[in-house]
Amino acid sequence: MTTHSEDAIKGRIAPLIAELRQVADELKQAESLLPLLREIETIHLDIQEGPFRQSLPEDLQDLYTLLQTMKKSGGWPYIPRLQLRTFIDLLGQDGAEITT
Repeated sequence: MTTHSEDAIKGRIAPLIAELRQVADELKQAESLLPLLREIETIHLDIQEGPFRQSLPEDLQDLYTLLQTMKKSGGWPYIPRLQLRTFIDLLGQDGAEITT
């Protein structure tokens, strides 16, 4: 199994991340940014369910070691979603004002 250092991985994806940031800066509108966010989430899930899951150790001790490493290095990468309540709060509205 080949192990890649975190710095090597960051260096390799840095141009891609920079491009994504540039695209996001150019889009500016929420409606335009949503597809970008959805694609990033899809990539996250694809990696999680594909290569990451396939790479998990089968040995319990190795899995425990991986979990310890994850805990020490910042935990599980998570992409939070804004909830409707967050949007309402950002707009300064009371939830009771919204009608369907």
